[in-house]
Amino acid sequence: MEYTRDVSLRDRASLTALSKERQNVGVKTRGVLFDWRGTLVGDPDDGWWVRSALECLERSAGDAEVDQIVDRLRIAGELPSVVVARQTADCSAEQHHAATMLQFAEAGLDDALARALYQLDFEPVAHPLYEDVPETLQRLKALGVAVAIVSDIHFDLRPEFALLGLESLIDSFVLSFERGVQKPDPRIFEIALDSLGVEPREALMVGDRPARDGAAVLVGIPTLLLPIEHGPRRGLSGVLALMGIPPASPG
Repeated sequence: MEYTRDVSLRDRASLTALSKERQNVGVKTRGVLFDWRGTLVGDPDDGWWVRSALECLERSAGDAEVDQIVDRLRIAGELPSVVVARQTADCSAEQHHAATMLQFAEAGLDDALARALYQLDFEPVAHPLYEDVPETLQRLKALGVAVAIVSDIHFDLRPEFALLGLESLIDSFVLSFERGVQKPDPRIFEIALDSLGVEPREALMVGDRPARDGAAVLVGIPTLLLPIEHGPRRGLSGVLALMGIPPASPG
């Protein structure tokens, strides 16, 4: 049974009320800042990553082997040295590689498996696009609303958007590894605002992680945090509802 979720009636009512409140005070949304992973594209579970890496190496990828490696990675990820390294890992490609390889080494992964697992994140198959993303971006573009991608990431996302035919719908890419700063540092949101030429109150941040994307409120940006989603759609109609944009007509 296929499971899909969109904004519930209760959520839609709340978003409509908030949208009317913004309109009543004369606030028009001129720019939307989107997080990437977990917001526009899905993030496969840990088992998928490990199984895929093992299969690339033509190794046994049974449930027992996968579960064991996943557990070791989880434990390694909680070590103080790894936690500290992760805090600034996305500020450069080099820092991300070092932090990730530290975790892999602490988990006891051999070099070949570590390389295969790391390389997976550069493959588009690891970033399944939510089905409602193209329509949402197209509607924002048609309405003249500027869009920025604000992501803690260690590689260039532009080629992936180009591959999907979506690059022309994005006005600015604010990628942490290029800027030397990552969420929740308020500076990354200020950079995004400047790149779009909008004020904080004229923008909307859309993400999924309270501790990181939620930090946009520190610079005065209204922020919409989406719940965890495992279906093919992300519920991005909530973004349009918050801006007072009615749903698209069916057919």
